[in-house]
Amino acid sequence: MDSPSSSQSSAPFDLVSRALGDYIPQRGTAGPTGPGEADDASRDDRPGGRGGNAGRATRGGQEQILGAVNLDQDLRITRCNLNAPAFRGLSAAPGAPFVDLLPPGDVPTVTRRLRQVAETREAHVARVQRLRREDGSELVVSMSILPAADPQEGLTVSLIAMAKRLHLYASETAIGTSLDVGETARSLAQSLLAWGDVAAVDLDYAVWTGEAVTEQAQGRIRLRRAALVPDRAWPEGYLMPGDNLPGQASRLLALAVERDDVAQAVVIPDRRTIERALGDPRLVRALVPGDRPASVACIPLVLESLDGEAPVVLGVAEVWRRPDRPFHDSELLDLQELVARTAHHVDLARQHQREHAQVLALQRRLLPRAGGDTIEVASVYQPTTPDSAGVGGDWVNSFPLPGGRTALVVGDVVGHGLGAAAAMGQLSMEARALLSAGLAPDEVLEHLDETVTLLDDADAGLVAGYSALGSTCCIAVYDPVSHQVVVSSAGHLPPVLVLPDGTAETLSVHPHPGLGAEFALREPFDVHTFDAPPGSLLALYTDGLVEDPAIAIDEGIGRLRDAVSQIHPWDDLQRAARRVVTGLAPQGRLRDDVTLLLARMAGCRKRDTAAWRLPARDDAAARARSLASALLRQWSTRDDTRDSALLVISELVTNAVRFATGPVTVRLIRAGHGLLCEVGDTGNGRPRLHRGGLLDDRGRGLHVVHKLTSRWGVRWTDTGKVVWAEVGR
Repeated sequence: MDSPSSSQSSAPFDLVSRALGDYIPQRGTAGPTGPGEADDASRDDRPGGRGGNAGRATRGGQEQILGAVNLDQDLRITRCNLNAPAFRGLSAAPGAPFVDLLPPGDVPTVTRRLRQVAETREAHVARVQRLRREDGSELVVSMSILPAADPQEGLTVSLIAMAKRLHLYASETAIGTSLDVGETARSLAQSLLAWGDVAAVDLDYAVWTGEAVTEQAQGRIRLRRAALVPDRAWPEGYLMPGDNLPGQASRLLALAVERDDVAQAVVIPDRRTIERALGDPRLVRALVPGDRPASVACIPLVLESLDGEAPVVLGVAEVWRRPDRPFHDSELLDLQELVARTAHHVDLARQHQREHAQVLALQRRLLPRAGGDTIEVASVYQPTTPDSAGVGGDWVNSFPLPGGRTALVVGDVVGHGLGAAAAMGQLSMEARALLSAGLAPDEVLEHLDETVTLLDDADAGLVAGYSALGSTCCIAVYDPVSHQVVVSSAGHLPPVLVLPDGTAETLSVHPHPGLGAEFALREPFDVHTFDAPPGSLLALYTDGLVEDPAIAIDEGIGRLRDAVSQIHPWDDLQRAARRVVTGLAPQGRLRDDVTLLLARMAGCRKRDTAAWRLPARDDAAARARSLASALLRQWSTRDDTRDSALLVISELVTNAVRFATGPVTVRLIRAGHGLLCEVGDTGNGRPRLHRGGLLDDRGRGLHVVHKLTSRWGVRWTDTGKVVWAEVGR
């Protein structure tokens, strides 16, 4: 009979043993299968001893999963029984602090629980916990903290390792926390380490890039290594994350999926069989982690189809371990279940990757191009987070307009993801088309307002679960000849203008609600005109750059104004834009997308432009030719260019006198690419090309203009219209 002290000291372990009788083999329940086990059966089975039960199996092949650690009042290990294979890699030496087994982030919480049990004598039972192995990997356990019968003896911590149902659930939960393909693959590989020494995940190339995955033909599986754990120094030539598997190397993994029935796990039990299967030492070096004996289990990552079609293979997971630990059927079933449960997470990450790439491509197409001779443009865009669809609804664009003008557009569509990006693309392209067609900024916003309303009707918008109502937009048009900026805004924050002398001001643009609200207000969009002398700097931005919960929005705009005013005229504009964003945008996770557009305006030199105002009389065309001819000679224009320009001016002035009223304005602009001829009048009719007959004696003027110019068009003004035409120099 045991002494009282012995009985009391072992009571916590006995309590756990009785509760987990299905897992703890008792003496005689499983006869020894060899001399070694017969010797083990006679050893001490107490928690502090080195009992053979820790490494034995039950009659059903169930591996021992229970361990126990005794702690003193200082939470240091006094004795332990962690000899089962499930606990291999845990370093629990007597005298060491128990918290050394914990991940650093869990130390405060677990320490508080241990001390609470020591003080209250109330047990904490079955808490999910991770323990650190010596190689840096982690083991998922169910941990119970029990008070010893004698308070002076401290605590007993029982650990249930390899609880398959618990581990499968915890692994699936962890794997589904990221929408990044690489992170998802790494989470899966980390979970697979519970069954082996090395785990890798190789994904189909289409999954890695986010492309659509279809049923692969046999023998044509393209794989790329997506994850490899644990982190350690690997031998030269071994495949690392990001490496493509050679075509021959895929043969080993393709065995797991190229079957007539259902994709199943394939186990190659030893290194010799692996070498014989691959047939090439270089391939062995690429796939086998080291030069020691190894066995591998290949588990296909398969996405089951819901419509009865054949399942699609997303990739293959591999678990490597020493041949002295063969894979049992129950382990393979657990591995297949874990991989099957997480296949949809991998596919969700693939879909997110595809959406992210699509939105990024759309965003890049909308980025401003470099400015011309009269303006320099730079922009910075930072999405809210690197994942979450990558890009939101902010957009920034700049493009040349007729007459040497430049359009600067910044907008903010409500929301993030593909829905916001689609609305962003539609609004941005529509704004560009309307501005290029000659509409004024306020007229463009009126059309965008109608578009947002249409996007949110019952069929197109709300049914899709996305609303663009409240989106904002600011349009600025810069005229390098008059050195003026025309601005119109729909709910957007006001631009900042820095004059050549360094004076910075926030442009006083009359506020207007966002797009889609005009149907309730019926208020027109205001137009504001500002002088922008050569050397001026204009800043357009979205609210993510200046909004901060800790300060007022006006203070945030003031900070931006101060930062922009510090940009030197000689500074590289793109670097200056990045510097401003870095200084103003909040560090860490952004609350909203951040967009900044800077435009440094140089304008046209006076000697490169000329304008005349002529009465609408029959001799107006002759007068215009005479004035333009003298100027073109002064500019040393080539004879053929001068002749073409004079003929174009003559035809446009003739049409203005014939079909319009009031005075006629003629303007010539010399630019690097050629000559720009503009003729304005007070009429509101739109000149159009018509297919005339052979005997018609009129209507050929626009055909002449069309043949002699690289492009021509019409833009509308407050007093009428301007017909413009470009003639190559």
